[in-house]
Amino acid sequence: MNNINLSKSRYCECVQCVNILWLNKYKPEYSQTDSNDSVLENGRKVGELAKGLFGDYEDIPYDKDIDFRIQKTEELLQDKPNIITEASFNYENNFCSVDILKNDADGVEIYEVKSSTEIKDIYLDDVAYQYFVLTNAGLNVKKAAIVYINNEYVRSKELDMEQLFNIEDVTDIAREKQNQIKNNIDRINEFMRVHDGDNEPDKHIGVDCFDPYPCPYWEYCTRDLPKPNVFDISGMWKSKKFEKYYEGKISFEDLENEKINPKYLEQIDFELNDREPKIEKEPIESLLSSLNYPLYFIDYESCQYAIPELEGTKPYQQIPFQYSLHVIQEEGAPIEHYEFLAEADDDNLIRTFAESMIKDMSEDGSVIVYNKGFEATRNREIGEMYPDLLEEMERINSNIVDLMVPFRSRDYYTKEMKGSYSIKYVLPALYPDDPDLDYSNLPLIHNGGEASEAFLSLKDKTPEHQKEIRNGLLKYCKLDTLAMVKIWEKLKEVTD
Repeated sequence: MNNINLSKSRYCECVQCVNILWLNKYKPEYSQTDSNDSVLENGRKVGELAKGLFGDYEDIPYDKDIDFRIQKTEELLQDKPNIITEASFNYENNFCSVDILKNDADGVEIYEVKSSTEIKDIYLDDVAYQYFVLTNAGLNVKKAAIVYINNEYVRSKELDMEQLFNIEDVTDIAREKQNQIKNNIDRINEFMRVHDGDNEPDKHIGVDCFDPYPCPYWEYCTRDLPKPNVFDISGMWKSKKFEKYYEGKISFEDLENEKINPKYLEQIDFELNDREPKIEKEPIESLLSSLNYPLYFIDYESCQYAIPELEGTKPYQQIPFQYSLHVIQEEGAPIEHYEFLAEADDDNLIRTFAESMIKDMSEDGSVIVYNKGFEATRNREIGEMYPDLLEEMERINSNIVDLMVPFRSRDYYTKEMKGSYSIKYVLPALYPDDPDLDYSNLPLIHNGGEASEAFLSLKDKTPEHQKEIRNGLLKYCKLDTLAMVKIWEKLKEVTD
């Protein structure tokens, strides 16, 4: 019987969990993937840029007809020495395309391109699989390497590809893994022969459900567990959750007398016994009394470029491109709203962002954020990039107050927060069924990930579509700071 068709991505999925292959074939409707377009686009851009790392190259365009791609590769291999990108090979139904193939007179070199800033174990499996296919297809593989992003590189006016990319030789590791690759392929084929569509394999859950990637079938494989269960405990390490799971301590009832973090027990207790809200007035009053008018409720949105597009920035640096600001000048004063959203083609958008914010918060007052680490770090980075703005950035940082503190420390807690202090849990817990505070009612943009993706996509959109996206971004960010105002109002209400 012929081997099943394996690609390098399918092989790597099976290294994580072979059940994924069976589920993809027989139960694909249960897959739940959080597709992140910006991650995919970053990967595509990095891959395309890296193709020119060694100079001119011959590219084999994608074609559903694998045989066509393999034939094209065979033709180009004769024209050595050359560089071939997406060179395609097959050995006993094990297929792979090599990102960059350096084709020399005495053999070939494999270069696998990753948009990551580090080498993960699964990348080594990926390269070793390619080495297996190419060597068994009759090629002399002299070298196998991983090309990945150098996150210490700071872009100057022109992009320096040699500085942007790190190249690590992993030939020895790839060779050491060859027997393992062969055994894994045999095991995968035997598994799929034994388990046809009518013979579902035993479900398996473990830490590998999240490592190296979150499995899209998690909900399917845990569908029979009691709800809520140990995996719903907020903040507990996954390894600890699986430890309890393997001990048979799965439901909240199983866990309520366990010796675990008091915060986890509190979440369990509130859930099982439907407790009234817990409100510790003294620390909440202390926070409120520390605030000084004017009150600036501010939230940033940011994006990341794998390939830095702005001078002075690093790969994957958080680039603040938007803020919303609700201002209360004095007690009892009406709420004012200010906002900023960068132009997608502004090469100085970080400075433009900062200058607008400084203007809108020109007076000293409490700068109220939710999770101050994020905004404070962005402000420090801006001060480092632009020394003339450092004093203003430090002034703003010195006035920051974190509205998250009462919820993180559980001075204010309700069952509906489900153990979390994220604003996406806290807000609906404090204001249930308020359509004006429901993120799902927003047009286009509903969370920070979508906001980042939307901004990154602007350059490729028509003016009409850009206007629609920008409107969605403004509405989303505005709700983030309105949410903080409403939380502040609730804190005042419960301490009166």
